[in-house]
Amino acid sequence: MPVSKEVHLVARPDGEPRPEDFSVVETTVADPAPGQILVRNDWMSVDPYMRGRMNDVKSYVPPFELGEAMEGGAVGTVVASQSPDVPVGASVLHFQGWRQYALVDAARAKVVDTDAAPAQAYLSALGMVGLTAYAGLTAVAGLKEGDVVFVSGAAGAVGSLAGQIAKQLGASKVIGSAGGPEKKRRLLEEFGYDAAIDYREGDLEGQLAEAAPEGIDVYFDNVGGDHLRAAIQGMRVHGRAALCGAISVYNATEPVPGPDNLGLLVGKRIKLQGFLVGDHGDLAPEYYKNAAQWLAEGKLRTEETVVEGIDNAVDAFLGMMRGANTGKMLVRLPV
Repeated sequence: MPVSKEVHLVARPDGEPRPEDFSVVETTVADPAPGQILVRNDWMSVDPYMRGRMNDVKSYVPPFELGEAMEGGAVGTVVASQSPDVPVGASVLHFQGWRQYALVDAARAKVVDTDAAPAQAYLSALGMVGLTAYAGLTAVAGLKEGDVVFVSGAAGAVGSLAGQIAKQLGASKVIGSAGGPEKKRRLLEEFGYDAAIDYREGDLEGQLAEAAPEGIDVYFDNVGGDHLRAAIQGMRVHGRAALCGAISVYNATEPVPGPDNLGLLVGKRIKLQGFLVGDHGDLAPEYYKNAAQWLAEGKLRTEETVVEGIDNAVDAFLGMMRGANTGKMLVRLPV
């Protein structure tokens, strides 16, 4: 029975989370019972949606419990097994991150092929992150060949993939917004964006109009707030927006006013639709087949910002919420 460190939520954040809202706790993990596996986590994911689970409010997923280990995507190595379907030594994707060792029901783990792709890719391009980008562009926004696409949070985990996937699906022009000149440069030089906006320079609407003088057809929203307002302003008739996230308001302590130009939705016949990746599992086989091919052909670039060790997992989460990452923020858990 190994000793494992795990991260607990010990206080519900008021506004921006603080390190003291969390605690790293040592615990002893039991041996697996029939149908269970014991996994040594090698990689864990930190994601913006986790901020919502720190609030004690009704949502599409239950809140984290105080004094208990949090949850999230992880990939690890099976070190003990009571399942005939998942042998010792297999690499598995599961949802019990935020800890070094996890006791997992085998039926809730997915064996992944680390010869075909690195283990951490299953937390990014070959996992929920990539499927989110694909589902938002296809099933929600109905991307068509020749569309002009605008992506906010374009240097983040989902955004950096959304722009590239849009190009593979036939977008004529892809514009991304990110914070700072270095991220703007990387959008253009590394992630294949045709135009890039540094939102810290201000005048989002003016920058978007300059990048897309004839307007945009599709908006992939990771940010909300002023980005959503700018996208509505720049939309063509029958524009579509896939609302994936609104990180600009996740730490708000008071209700945040919506865009003041919603009247444009009527005349332009714009569609705004929120979505959850869990509603689009039927697209997974199609997406993973395409993504594996794009990765093999060098048409899909993945980027990671890696923080070492469970003791630094909270810092990784807080940094991700402040935009410290390019691509997927991951925590590596050394053996």
